[in-house]
Amino acid sequence: MKLGLMFVNSGPFTNPALLTHLATTAERCGVESLWTVEHVVIPQDYKSPYPYSSSGKIPGGEDVSIPDPLLPLAFAAAVTKKIKLATGVLILPQRHPLYVAKEAATLDQLSNGRAILGIGSGWLEEEFTSLELDFHTRGARTDEAIKSLRVLWNDDAASFHGKHFNFGPVKCYPKPVQKGGVPIHVGGHSPAAAKRAGRYGDGFFPALAEIPKLKELFAMMTSEAEKAGRDPKKIELSCMGRPRVEELKALETIGVSRVVIAPPAFDAEGLTRGLEKLRDEVIAKI
Repeated sequence: MKLGLMFVNSGPFTNPALLTHLATTAERCGVESLWTVEHVVIPQDYKSPYPYSSSGKIPGGEDVSIPDPLLPLAFAAAVTKKIKLATGVLILPQRHPLYVAKEAATLDQLSNGRAILGIGSGWLEEEFTSLELDFHTRGARTDEAIKSLRVLWNDDAASFHGKHFNFGPVKCYPKPVQKGGVPIHVGGHSPAAAKRAGRYGDGFFPALAEIPKLKELFAMMTSEAEKAGRDPKKIELSCMGRPRVEELKALETIGVSRVVIAPPAFDAEGLTRGLEKLRDEVIAKI
């Protein structure tokens, strides 16, 4: 079982000194990965319900600072040596895959093969409207973007011809360090996300911890992978959770190999204490 830290680019972690402390201390204490979140803007007085909270609102409110998800990971790559660097999630249908392919491959090069591209299709309709994008085609755009990324990372002269993206042949360098490209982990806890992970994902990351719901989603993912002729056992399973040994072991029994948790504090001293406690009381026992 591996442990990751979520929200490492938001709120107080926009401070470079605190981000440095978080990244280096997490690596020293045996944390496996750092995960960033994304919203390019939060439209004022949005009505779309946030799907990960009973309040329906983003934690921290509309004024919470959410930097770009990839740039802080490049910053973290420069101050660490082995911890993995992941987006959790990048809203893929809001970006052209030519840019994503270049940015993710660059991160993989700078980190010597430590990048993970966690992607989602998005939930905030007003954000899509601000970007002049059709919210209702985001699923189709996501699928085409994933296919485009595979081509761009693996082909010398890459081409893709779809309804939403159409390019090639083009040269896209650098290529990722990781063979086959940067691993793509599909985020979300909807049936659509589960099926997308089964068809296209290297990983599946529902942002919840309830075992009955996870088992249901994993079964959907497995069925879809088998329909697509893929081996579902090769799709890495992650989820959110709490740093409690018994809960982590229960999640491991249903196939989860990574649990992503919130940072234990939002100041340097608290992070040191909290991460060292995590190392001694949890990571040492899983």
